[in-house]
Amino acid sequence: MQDHEVAGLLAGEAGDLLLEIRDRAMAEGWSPNRLREVGDRQAHRLLADRLSGLRPHDALLSEEGHDDGGRVDADRVWIVDPLDGTHDFGRPGSIEWAVHVALVVDGSPSAAAVCLPASRRLYGTAMSTAARPSERDRPVVITSRSQWGDAEEVAAAIGGVVRSCGSAGVKAMAVVAGSADVYVHPSGLYEWDACAPAGVAMAAGLDVHGVDGSRLEFNKARPVVPGLVISRPEYTVSVLGALRW
Repeated sequence: MQDHEVAGLLAGEAGDLLLEIRDRAMAEGWSPNRLREVGDRQAHRLLADRLSGLRPHDALLSEEGHDDGGRVDADRVWIVDPLDGTHDFGRPGSIEWAVHVALVVDGSPSAAAVCLPASRRLYGTAMSTAARPSERDRPVVITSRSQWGDAEEVAAAIGGVVRSCGSAGVKAMAVVAGSADVYVHPSGLYEWDACAPAGVAMAAGLDVHGVDGSRLEFNKARPVVPGLVISRPEYTVSVLGALRW
């Protein structure tokens, strides 16, 4: 299989596993904390085991795995978030959680997939361009529930409105799917939060930057990026200008 196919396959498999775990938890009355812990652990184990079999010579950086730093010198590194939006995963009925799987070569994602299991949607770098925006009067800026300030500045700059939800993957794919126009996360993110969403968005023809306007680089010794901005190209100059104000 090509790397794009591996990314999509594994994101989908982890998403299916998480749905099974969630159904079991609801049927057996698990606490939200137990559900979150089991989901994180088992999704990580699935991804690590499958990558070990399908890409045995590649390195791995996972939110739930041990990072000894050896991956920094590897030519090919998979960066995964087995369960993005863990808090929301523990909320009954929430769809605001995702699985991220990305392959990084020379600091950039070369293949990636984001699965939104509860919405039954899978996005990947093998897809075509981003969807056309839904019909609406004003552009939509999407952000985290706790980070409205910068998003409001961006919305004012493009004549838009702000919406919020959980999971970086869910927010990024809202722009890819056309239900939002800009995603702004104005503070630092771990690479596993940003890598797969950035890879899918770039492959779909969207503009992707750090909140400071920088090109994002992945597989660094300290796996953090300076925020995340995903924008439809017609808004990018105004968005970055508002964030530098």
